[in-house]
Amino acid sequence: MTFLISTMYQRIKQWAKSLKKDILVVWLIAKDKRTPNFIKLLALIIAAYALSPIDLIPDFIPILGYLDDIIFVPLGLLLVIKLTPQNIIDDCRVLAATLVERPVNRWAAGIIILIWLVFLGYLALYFMNYPLSMLPIFKE
Repeated sequence: MTFLISTMYQRIKQWAKSLKKDILVVWLIAKDKRTPNFIKLLALIIAAYALSPIDLIPDFIPILGYLDDIIFVPLGLLLVIKLTPQNIIDDCRVLAATLVERPVNRWAAGIIILIWLVFLGYLALYFMNYPLSMLPIFKE
């Protein structure tokens, strides 16, 4: 039983990984100049919907909330991939693989984090020296 659950978990994990890669491929299809306009528009809508935090059916609705994530997005990705010419798909898959494997620049991330920390520190010092009675919520 444990082996079955573990195997199922690995399959779902692999499916989610391939779905994530396909979303990137569809986004690249939408940006490709060789893609026909109808497919480009469809790919843009599908990729934007897949990456958007706003769902057609809200996730808090039991069962139906995840229906769009489990059925609509994969079907939309499949539709775009089936309608797109094979040479464009192949080029976009190669480009997606290079984008996914691109090394992360930790120095740039560190500098951005440092800038945010300095900014938050400045705000903290500013508001620590600012009397609370001056704020509108503390006026009587």
